[in-house]
Amino acid sequence: MNTDGGGLVLVVEHDPAVAELQRRYLAREGFDVEIEADPARAPAAAERGRPDVVVLDLSVAALPADLYRRVAEAARPAPVIAVTGPLDPALARAVGEHHVDRPFSPRVLVGAVADALRGAVPAEPPGPLRAGAIALDPEGRAAVVGDRRVGLTVTEFDLLEFLMANPGRVFTREQLLDAAWGPGAGAGSRTVDVHVAQLRAKLGEGNPIRTVRGVGYVLDR
Repeated sequence: MNTDGGGLVLVVEHDPAVAELQRRYLAREGFDVEIEADPARAPAAAERGRPDVVVLDLSVAALPADLYRRVAEAARPAPVIAVTGPLDPALARAVGEHHVDRPFSPRVLVGAVADALRGAVPAEPPGPLRAGAIALDPEGRAAVVGDRRVGLTVTEFDLLEFLMANPGRVFTREQLLDAAWGPGAGAGSRTVDVHVAQLRAKLGEGNPIRTVRGVGYVLDR
């Protein structure tokens, strides 16, 4: 991590002309800039370079659905600014306030980087989630019902975590697909039904996942 000047910014941008424009504007404001043209190498670049902030272009077609998460984990505690078009609901929840919509002015990007750095604090591990007898530990990826440890697949855990983090809110199958499988994963809505059925069987009596006919699912408060 750079401790001199404005800090080190990792720019993940496939278009050389855009990357150079970003580099020039950021350098003018005192930032050191590292360019990574290949999004697939972004997590490794973030882990290796330890930047103070990452600017990640997510507007490229056919990017891995979990790219933002992997870059954010590799760069932690550095903030990640997503450069994208209109955000789908799942990605919007992931990136929060740190995003810039295309097309954007380089001055807007510089301002977003400065704002992200001012607000950057080490991330606190997420606390346990609870719903009735169910306790979910996102950090340790553990699920317990009463005093019984429940073995969940990666997707089952992600689906349950999303529902438990948003109790009382009804989600369509499409929204749950985006949340647990990632945007553009290509899975059908029937996949959600199958995984919900598996979750209910593993959670046993008193499981809080309720079907909302004609809409989707909700986790009861």
